[in-house]
Amino acid sequence: MDNYSVLMSVYHKEKAEFLREALDSIWNQTVQTNDFVLICDGPLNEELDTVIDENVKAHPDVLHVVRLEKNGGLANALNIGIKLCKNELVARMDSDDISYPDRCERQLKIFESRDDVDLVSGTIEEFIETKDVIESRREMPQEPEDVYEYCKKRCPFNHPCIMYKKTAIIESGGYIPSHIEDYYLWVRVLQHGFRGYNIKESLLWMRAGADMYKRRGGKKYAESVKALFKYMRDTGFITKWQYFKRMNMRYAGALAPNWLRKFLYKTLLRKS
Repeated sequence: MDNYSVLMSVYHKEKAEFLREALDSIWNQTVQTNDFVLICDGPLNEELDTVIDENVKAHPDVLHVVRLEKNGGLANALNIGIKLCKNELVARMDSDDISYPDRCERQLKIFESRDDVDLVSGTIEEFIETKDVIESRREMPQEPEDVYEYCKKRCPFNHPCIMYKKTAIIESGGYIPSHIEDYYLWVRVLQHGFRGYNIKESLLWMRAGADMYKRRGGKKYAESVKALFKYMRDTGFITKWQYFKRMNMRYAGALAPNWLRKFLYKTLLRKS
């Protein structure tokens, strides 16, 4: 199998025990990475630094830590990190999630067997206290044609477990700062002719809870949604009618009370 890089960003509000679990889940992959780029997005704290130092000592030739002077946000950190990844295939990983042991092996097999895909993601399982108790699953459309159509209404990939070709991301302009920087990127990637695929099996356990739904609401988030759908309309990715219908639904959802938004996500967009 081809070698692959892992790209992760961490900032000071993350919990050290969550970071340790996330890192361990990468070291325990059935197919090991030979290049792990960890971007420290601004100064961290003693607990996080301790976890990072321990992992550098344990994996000195693989874990490459880049420390930014100031916190510049996830988009900025990932844009810096992806340029430092030495392999063409890059596995994204968040600092508080847990990858299945065979996550990367499954994704590599798709890249090996299909030459018509440039991004491979899969199903995520959301949990609150422990990954042994799953709250919901987020399963995405599988084939490239279905991914393309789904992207016209919702984010077509689970960003926390995606593996993509480095050139596809860079040639599409990379991440743009936004409350939905991943969705904004996928639209531009597909517009550039790159193709995506989603594995139906679960690849990652993702931490959920009230904070996750709060991050997907509020005036600033709503404005980010509006700006993205306006871009999609203006570039011909969606029609004016699709813009009117879908943007208004998403905008209203972002401004809804957190309890209602949580209910809508769990009943309409997730599987138990």
